[in-house]
Amino acid sequence: MSDVVTTTEPPVGHVKLVYLGPVAPHWEIRSDFGDAELINAFRSRVNARLVLLPPHDPQFRRNRERVNRDAERENLLIEWDLGYEE
Repeated sequence: MSDVVTTTEPPVGHVKLVYLGPVAPHWEIRSDFGDAELINAFRSRVNARLVLLPPHDPQFRRNRERVNRDAERENLLIEWDLGYEE
């Protein structure tokens, strides 16, 4: 039996990362709800990781996982729209 208590807090915000196409900037980061300061800080970190990476770039997969972990730490819902079904 584990003494670890896990609680599921409701998400504090939502972000949607939309692939715009092959011409930079490749990404648009939208938010439906959440603290504007938190979302803007997250947006800055995401832009730093994805600014020149289209989804077919080999580095994209690693950076996408980093973005997902960052969203999880911040308790943000994250959604990806790559323009195709995954």
